[in-house]
Amino acid sequence: MDQIRPQPRQEDFLKSSADIVIFGGAAGGGKTWSLLYEPLRHVDVPRFGAVIFRRNTNQIMNEGGMYDASQELYRKYPGAVPKKTPAPAWTFPSGAKVSFRHLERDDSVYKWQGTEICLLEFDELTHFSEKMFFYMLSRNRSTCGVRPYVRATCNPDADSWVAGFISWWVDQDTGYAIPERSGQIRYMGRINEQIYWGDTVGEVVEHAKGADPDAELDTEDIKSVTFILSTIEDNQILLKSDPGYMANLKALTKVERERLLKGNWKIKAARGLYFPRNKVNLISELPNDIVRWVRAWDLAATEDKKNTSPEDGPAYTAGIMIGCRRNGRFVIADVINRRMDSSSVRQTVLNTAKLDKAKYGRKVRIRMNQDPGQAGKEQAENYLKLLSGFSVHIIPETGSKETRAEPLSAQWIGPEGSETGFVDVLIAPWTEEYLGQLESFPESKFKDMVDASATGFLELQSITPSSAPPKKTALNKESYFNR
Repeated sequence: MDQIRPQPRQEDFLKSSADIVIFGGAAGGGKTWSLLYEPLRHVDVPRFGAVIFRRNTNQIMNEGGMYDASQELYRKYPGAVPKKTPAPAWTFPSGAKVSFRHLERDDSVYKWQGTEICLLEFDELTHFSEKMFFYMLSRNRSTCGVRPYVRATCNPDADSWVAGFISWWVDQDTGYAIPERSGQIRYMGRINEQIYWGDTVGEVVEHAKGADPDAELDTEDIKSVTFILSTIEDNQILLKSDPGYMANLKALTKVERERLLKGNWKIKAARGLYFPRNKVNLISELPNDIVRWVRAWDLAATEDKKNTSPEDGPAYTAGIMIGCRRNGRFVIADVINRRMDSSSVRQTVLNTAKLDKAKYGRKVRIRMNQDPGQAGKEQAENYLKLLSGFSVHIIPETGSKETRAEPLSAQWIGPEGSETGFVDVLIAPWTEEYLGQLESFPESKFKDMVDASATGFLELQSITPSSAPPKKTALNKESYFNR
C-alpha cells in the first residue's frame, strides 16, 4: 500500500486527544484531507463507524467534492469497497464503515434518533447550526472499543455560533487566532443550552454550579475541546504544486481575503469594504476596445405613487450596462435606476434593448435573474417573449447579495496594495448616485444597482471570449488531497 503522510499541522490535528477538535481558520490548510484520513486509523476495528457530514448532498457528490476526494485516498486501502447508493459510503474488510451524509435543515437531525456514531465529523462546521451540532453530539457513542469523538473543520465566519464557541482561542480585538493557544485543550459542559468552560473538569462543574445552583452537570457530560489553527502556509504541498492558489486568495475582496487567507474571525461586510470609491477609475469617454457587453437588470415593479423620499420608498428597477475591454478591464457605461410600475418596467426594458442594439450592435447580452417559485418562472417566460430577437439569459438567483457581489468587488478593488482596481466608470449624470450606492453596500437600504452590476459581471464572465482560453495547469493528486 502507498504510504500516506500528513503534513505537520495536519499531524497536530490527527494526534490530539481532545473529545472535540475543530481544525481550520483559513482556506487551503488541508482540512478536508485530514477529515478523510482520520477514520483510516480505526478501519481495522469491527463495527467501527464514522459519518462525515456536509450541509447538502451537492457538496458531497459534485465534481471534486468530498466523495471524489475519498476515492483518491481510500482506494489505496486494500479491500476497501465504495458505493454511491442508496448513500455514499466505504466499507472496509473488517466491516468498518465510513459514510457521507448531509444535514440540510434543523429537523434533519431527528432522522438519526437511536443511532450510534463512533466518529462524528463535520466539514465546514460554520455551515451547520448549533442545534444540529449538539443534537448529533448526543449520537456520538460507541460499543466497538474506540472511544467516541468528534472532529470538525471550518473557515472563519463572524456571524456563526462557532465564532463564540472557539472565542478563547481567538484574539477578540484583532479577530486572528492566537498561535500559542492552538491545540491547547479546555473543557466544556452544556446545560439548558448554556455552555460552561474551564481549564479542568472541576472548574466546569464549579462554574455551572455558580451560575445555577440547581445545575446537574456530571463529569461524564463534560467534553475536552481544542481548536487547531491552519492556514495555507501550513500546506506546503499545495503551495508547491499549485502556486496560483495563493494568488487566487489574494485576489479576493478585502472581507473574503481577511477570512480565507488571513483567518480573521471578526471581519464582517461593512460600508466601503466592497466598493470603495477611491478604487474606481473614472473616465470621460468610452474606450473603443470593448469586446463584450451585458445589460443586466434588477427588476422591481412597485410604482412610487406617494412621491415618498428615496430612503422610505419602494425598490427601484436598475439596468446596468457593463463591458469587458480587450485589455481585461471592465467598464460601467450606462446606468438606469428608476421607480416604475410593472408596465413601465417592461416598456423600459424593451426600449433599452432597442437602443443598446442600435448603439452597441449585436454584441449585447441581456441578463436577468429569475425569482423563485412559479411567479418567477412565469415572469421569465414573459420577458423571453417580450425580448424575442435579442440575446437574453435568465437564470435563477442563488446565494446572498454579498456573495454575488464578491467577484465584481475583487475586480473593483484590485490586488492588495494597488492604487486602483480594474473597473472604469463613465462620468455621467448618474455617476454620483451609482458610486454612492455601491460604496454604502451592504448597509444601505437599496442595493438595486449593486445587484444589477454584480449580475452583469457574472454574465460577462460566462460568455465565451472569441480567443481560446489559456490551458489549465494540471494538479497532481498530492496537492489535490491537501487542499
